[in-house]
Amino acid sequence: MPVRLLLLLGLAALPGCNSMPLFAAPPEARGHLIPAHQLTEVVVGTHTRTDVQTLLGSPTTTATFDDDTWFYISAVTRLRPARTPRVEDQRVVVVTFNAAGVVQEVRELERSDGRQIAFVNRETPVPGTDRTFMQSLLGNLGRLGAGPGGGATGSGGGPGGGPGR
Repeated sequence: MPVRLLLLLGLAALPGCNSMPLFAAPPEARGHLIPAHQLTEVVVGTHTRTDVQTLLGSPTTTATFDDDTWFYISAVTRLRPARTPRVEDQRVVVVTFNAAGVVQEVRELERSDGRQIAFVNRETPVPGTDRTFMQSLLGNLGRLGAGPGGGATGSGGGPGGGPGR
């Protein structure tokens, strides 16, 4: 009877094992994580680029065609066994400056601000790589010499493949 009770208690505890995986990898912080209290120190209309860089550090990146927009990107990832890392938390902070270099806007992007990008799976054709059936069938003719007894790769030291004198 006590064995059955222990077995029943062990089976009841199994669903809890899923919440604490045995081989869970530790979370990894990536990028430039800005604490919320540090972000509130940036004053719109007052601070300049130098002030922002002193408070928050160098930006992760700037806008492609506009140096007046700075991005601070961070993520917390966890490695899954035999898979790519999974992003558990991601933050993107955008600091925008006006033409005078003064902070115009500070905002944090949400997941809904992202856009889906459709990848194109086409390949650029390269001339000369497509062979016809006949080229494949007859492709090696003429590449090899005639072999022993004559031809360009035949044995013999003299001109025309004959014995040298």
